[in-house]
Amino acid sequence: MDAGASLLAADPASDAELARRGAEFVAQAWRRGWQPADVVRIVRRELDDTHVRLATALIRAQAPDDRPRGPRWTAQLAQLSESQESDGNTARPDRFTHATAVLELYRLLLRLPALEPLEEPRREHKGDARMLGRIRALLAKAEATGYPEEAEALTAKAQELMARHSVDEALLDARAPAKDSPGACRIGVEPPYEQAKAVLLDAVATANHCRAVWNEPFAFSTVVGFEGDLAAVELLYTSLLVQAQSAMATAEAAQRAAGRKRTKTFRQSFLAAYAHRVGDRLRTAAEAPVTDDLLPVLASREVAVTDHMEQMFPQTTTTRLRGVSDEAGWTEGARAADRAQVGNRPRLSPRPE
Repeated sequence: MDAGASLLAADPASDAELARRGAEFVAQAWRRGWQPADVVRIVRRELDDTHVRLATALIRAQAPDDRPRGPRWTAQLAQLSESQESDGNTARPDRFTHATAVLELYRLLLRLPALEPLEEPRREHKGDARMLGRIRALLAKAEATGYPEEAEALTAKAQELMARHSVDEALLDARAPAKDSPGACRIGVEPPYEQAKAVLLDAVATANHCRAVWNEPFAFSTVVGFEGDLAAVELLYTSLLVQAQSAMATAEAAQRAAGRKRTKTFRQSFLAAYAHRVGDRLRTAAEAPVTDDLLPVLASREVAVTDHMEQMFPQTTTTRLRGVSDEAGWTEGARAADRAQVGNRPRLSPRPE
């Protein structure tokens, strides 16, 4: 590594070829099933901020030469642009340090294995952006409020809108000449306490007619479902996770004020209880009755999602949640989940023609 960095540092004429090879390695990652957010996530996990900035710059530079992609890919590129702009003008290190970082990044890119390919949605429903915008606004208010009762009401309303949105999508598919197929997206499940976070994401996915498969080595779960449901899952999971982190910080502060020092086991037990309890609440909400004419449509979508998941992941295993041994952490996590509960959904029926 040092020898290669020294040669590159001593030869400014090599910069163009180094950049060209970087674009080639990024394109190779796309062919292996990776997406921009996936690459940045693994670079952040395995290397450091310098490498993240390099990877972001490479991805943005390669994008104009890439083939047309779907809306989710475009959104990931836009998010990378925002993060790069927020970093400002970071001073570039000396040539040797820069060359070393580039080679470390390229080594990681070359070692990325193949992932299950994700198909972009075939079409966008016109109502998605407006409905999901309303859901996002409700969840943002739930995260920001300091009143548990208000957070509960806002989150319950968001879940109600998600349920309404999902049924509307089902009715649209039933009436359309050609139905959509299920798709998939990847959602980061970052350390620490990634097991409990994966359980929480699985509960949110199941409640919203999706299925989640956790990839622990690469810190993400693949969620399979119809496009509107996938967006709803990402929104609610992110919101519940933010609320859990806030509630955990408050609970730890109370424990310290009482003279009891809490450790990693407290936080692990807290998040495990939170995920378990929220899962119970979401399952209860998902059992709300629907009208008889909707049952065949929803059942058909359920079968389609399960079949698609099994095609993508013909072999899966289960894992045991570890590190749950702190009674106080479990109790506080369950209480936090009660405050963040999503209320039972009202009876759902199709809108009149």
